[in-house]
Amino acid sequence: MKTKSNRNFFYRNGLTAVFLTLFIITLAAQALTGWNKHNQDLQEDDAPEIGFSTYLQSGHFISATFENFESEFLQMALYVLLTISLRQVGSAESKKLDEPEEVDREPKPSKDAPWAVRKGGWILKLYSNSLSICFAILFLGSWALHLYGSWQNHNIEQLAKHLPKESISAYLGQAEFWFETFQNWQSEFLSVASIVFLSIYLRQKGSPESKPVDASHMETGK
Repeated sequence: MKTKSNRNFFYRNGLTAVFLTLFIITLAAQALTGWNKHNQDLQEDDAPEIGFSTYLQSGHFISATFENFESEFLQMALYVLLTISLRQVGSAESKKLDEPEEVDREPKPSKDAPWAVRKGGWILKLYSNSLSICFAILFLGSWALHLYGSWQNHNIEQLAKHLPKESISAYLGQAEFWFETFQNWQSEFLSVASIVFLSIYLRQKGSPESKPVDASHMETGK
């Protein structure tokens, strides 16, 4: 029987590799189709078309890309934080209602523990919350880039309509940016609510996101 040490790279990292590959393919597809769509819009406004490399630096591409990143990172940050203390009876995505969980145990230094655990002090405290901190930073960075790209694209449209450019602070107070923002956020909140609730009653054999097929509906956790 093969042991963990002699499994091949893809077996050990397949989930990350597949999702990163899908990300690259779909990002490239988004860039190409977005470039064509943006040039169509420019033609309709009697403005000159732009090249692909120029498009990748445009507000249209930056806004569309980071608008999606932003909502995903917000979803993950909130999910990591809210699952610390909130429960959903019967859900595979919830901690158990009354039983102690491994994730709640106090970290103990050992030779195999991460460096931060062996170091202790404020470094351990930071490391103990590093996942939510990382997602929060990624969310804020994506939100800022979404705002920047959307503002840049808005001003391009303003010029095409022979209207004056607007400052970023003025644009931030307009409905357009917040419409883009909330239409993505609400879909992420719905997707999380769906996996939390549907995993109470539905199963997927072999998936760690599901309870065992023969588990009771009211059994909470995996």
